[in-house]
Amino acid sequence: MVEAVVTLVERLAERGPFTAIGVDVPGLARPGGRVWAPNLPGWEDMPLGRELYRRFRVPVVVESDRNAFVVGEAWRGVARGVRDVVFLAVGTGIGAGILSGGHLIRGHGELAGAVGWMAVREKFLPEYGRVGCLETLASGRGIESVAAKSFGQKLSAADLVRRARQGDRRAQAILRRAGEALGLAMANLVDVLNPAMIVVGGGVAEAGEWVLKPARETMRRWAQPLAVKQVRVARSRLGPRAALLGAAKLALDACKQPTT
Repeated sequence: MVEAVVTLVERLAERGPFTAIGVDVPGLARPGGRVWAPNLPGWEDMPLGRELYRRFRVPVVVESDRNAFVVGEAWRGVARGVRDVVFLAVGTGIGAGILSGGHLIRGHGELAGAVGWMAVREKFLPEYGRVGCLETLASGRGIESVAAKSFGQKLSAADLVRRARQGDRRAQAILRRAGEALGLAMANLVDVLNPAMIVVGGGVAEAGEWVLKPARETMRRWAQPLAVKQVRVARSRLGPRAALLGAAKLALDACKQPTT
């Protein structure tokens, strides 16, 4: 997998010289560019940053995808110029990139934004211990699990949206419940972070208002009244490009840092 990244950089280098490399990864990027990515075999502690620097001898920034997403949206996306933003990535899993005062919130162990583990139900169920409460209820994987139990077959969020548009009340209810769980998480984010904007991206966001309408309604019902009036909820306009642009912006910023 590292060789695949190296090959891609080499192909890009054929188009002209470059002064930095920015990479976003679907996992945890530690200082120095070491990566924990559970969905990539063998990437429990991959020294990606070190390997890329050894090959190309330019500054290398390796960042988690959720952080890259929020930086990209604030740089060139729907949140352009906004300094207090939460990017809520709702796909197979759920994570959040957080900008506060224009700075990334990382946390003690680079784990800030692991909102898939946010508790949005009072009763604890065993599955919450595997992927988290919110992720069980509102991620693409979670929605598919509920749909399989309800319909007796595998249905994606996109399948449910098609059925919902056709008037299927079971599909509408599944999407609404996922949206309500997401709205509780958004309310908690508003209460704790007081963002100016929450940007929702990822595959589940493609369900549009079937999920986002109940999410907004739930957020407004539960969140701190003054803070919730200040926040705007919007879908990402950049899609997957937000993370690429975010990684590029962080790499550009790294070039501007004074060397020691």
